[in-house]
Amino acid sequence: MVFGLIATFSIAQIRQPATWSYKLSNDKVEIGAEIELIFNVKLEDTWHLYTADLDPEIGPLPTVFEFTPHQSYELVGDMQQIGVHKVYDEIWEADITYFSEKAEFRQKIKVLEADLNLSGRYEYQVCTTVDGLCISGEGEFDVKKTSEDDSQQESPSNPSSKQNFVVKQLSDENTDSVETSGSAEDQSLWGFAIVAFLAGLAGLLTPCVFPMIPMTVTFFSHESDKKGTAIRNAIVYGLSIIAIYTIAGTIVAKINGPEFANWLSTHWIPNIFFFAVFMLFALSFLGMFEIVLPSSWVNKVDEQADKGGLYGAFFMAFTLVLVSFSCTGPIVGSILVESAGGQILKPIVGMFSFSLAFAIPFTLFAIFPDWLNKLPKSGGWLNSVKVVLGFLELALGLKFLSVADQVYHWGILDREIYLALWIVIFTLMGFYLLGKIRTNHDSALEKVGVPRLMLAIITFSFVVYLIPGMFGAPLKGLAGYLPPMTTHDYNLPQLIAQNSSASQQESIYDLCEEPKYADLLHFPHGIKGYFDLEQALACSKKQDKPVFIDFTGHGCVNCREMEARVWSDPEVLKRLKNDYIVVALYVDEKTELPESEWYTSTFDQKVKKTIGKQNADFQITAFNNNAQPYYVLMDYNKKPLVTSKAYDLNVQNFIDFLDKGNDAFQSKLSQLK
Repeated sequence: MVFGLIATFSIAQIRQPATWSYKLSNDKVEIGAEIELIFNVKLEDTWHLYTADLDPEIGPLPTVFEFTPHQSYELVGDMQQIGVHKVYDEIWEADITYFSEKAEFRQKIKVLEADLNLSGRYEYQVCTTVDGLCISGEGEFDVKKTSEDDSQQESPSNPSSKQNFVVKQLSDENTDSVETSGSAEDQSLWGFAIVAFLAGLAGLLTPCVFPMIPMTVTFFSHESDKKGTAIRNAIVYGLSIIAIYTIAGTIVAKINGPEFANWLSTHWIPNIFFFAVFMLFALSFLGMFEIVLPSSWVNKVDEQADKGGLYGAFFMAFTLVLVSFSCTGPIVGSILVESAGGQILKPIVGMFSFSLAFAIPFTLFAIFPDWLNKLPKSGGWLNSVKVVLGFLELALGLKFLSVADQVYHWGILDREIYLALWIVIFTLMGFYLLGKIRTNHDSALEKVGVPRLMLAIITFSFVVYLIPGMFGAPLKGLAGYLPPMTTHDYNLPQLIAQNSSASQQESIYDLCEEPKYADLLHFPHGIKGYFDLEQALACSKKQDKPVFIDFTGHGCVNCREMEARVWSDPEVLKRLKNDYIVVALYVDEKTELPESEWYTSTFDQKVKKTIGKQNADFQITAFNNNAQPYYVLMDYNKKPLVTSKAYDLNVQNFIDFLDKGNDAFQSKLSQLK
């Protein structure tokens, strides 16, 4: 609830995270000279600005410059951009180019007259990963220079450069790797720490680690005559394990830097390498061969451990890290890949959490060596753990191949192929757990224990969940792992919708008239409504239904998430279809209206010419809010019925919101009449 209040408060503010300024590269204006108009943008921490050459069809809005034609100058070449970053974004399923911290644009112009009159406007979008917000802004520039007057008549602080902002919610899963701060980062770090800690616990179950338990007990049993000394050495042992993993992991993650992280996540070379590594470990876990470090390395370190004391405790820890590498390497590597990007805190948190889970039991074994007698002996169950990890390595390694396939459009691992491989892998894993499949090092399984049986049930249930995905089911719970739906060749729901689209267009049974802009804009889940407020209000009055206003946007990921996870609920759909006149007001729709429908905003005194700008202006002026998604329930006299609602994935909350609005409308219906 507290985080919900924080989110609601944050999106209700008009924020300005981008500060624009402009200047000429040369104050002297001479006919025939070529000079540059330089735009500098200062961005607040964690915010990024999309570039001017970004394809607008991808989703995010690119920066756009419009120069007012004048006989005093002509443009030379294209706009130059300095400080551009590039990353593949899984949300938009494309390469995204952006700026962080600062941006610089340079447009070369040729002076044709002594009195230079250079003016125009710009539009842009900035986003942050902290609270999932994107802000669309606009501004104007006006430079008047003469050969006698080197002063710039207009500056960014003057009214001509006034900026207006339209805020849009985005998913927390975003494109860039800039460091974030605040509550969202804290939550992310806590979640990452928990995952890393669980990975450390999983590493303890690997067969490479198990032999270190008797070695640990044997070493520290020599120190047990003096309990205080034994405890001290055991604590040093545990702290050394943590230090070795944390320091080494942090150095690797830090040295690589943010540019390397972008290359690491998008280029085919590292992704194919990681895919190959995962396949190598998978084959090893499945029993095809063993991966071991050179014995000379391990023996030299182990010789130092025999010296005992604090020195020996440290080298025992180093021995543990080396010996366990064969099994923990892929797990540690996954954490480093996840935390890479030049950050300082995240790799420290990840490696500390992993090594903490890894070190705790070994520290306890060092303090209490007699626990060894109570442990199960090494045997078939350890090999089963190893084989199960092999199946998981096979499945998870496909993700790296998928990323390379998407970036370079190879078309070798489309969504249905990916799902088919997962279905086969996890089916075989389920049969293995039931003892129907054996590897080289497995003995015959005479009976299936309860733990194996429960794991088999979970595995086969997961397979059943995957199967509908072959026919186009969205499988929202696996959205971060699977290739995008656009790569799916046989999408049954989409085919059904396409085949029935004609009949749906002929029978708009619950609308009062044909919606404007229906050829451009659409509703999900078979909802029928309007994209023009006046049409919705007229129908509301005719049918005696309240109006549901959906302030949304094409590039609003959280809007799509609300539609997919909340609007799709049968109870929500029933209320939207039966109880309300629904109107979607897109704040980023670029379609220009006829000149007779233009108007000057009372908010920023600018002429609003497009559907999106008029919708955004209406939201700001009527509700003092500029966030999407934003939902308003009102009567046909434009009077709100209940407190408006923003992004909230709790289905019951949304149902209550709709019910309260409808109840309020029905109670005042007689007054409206």
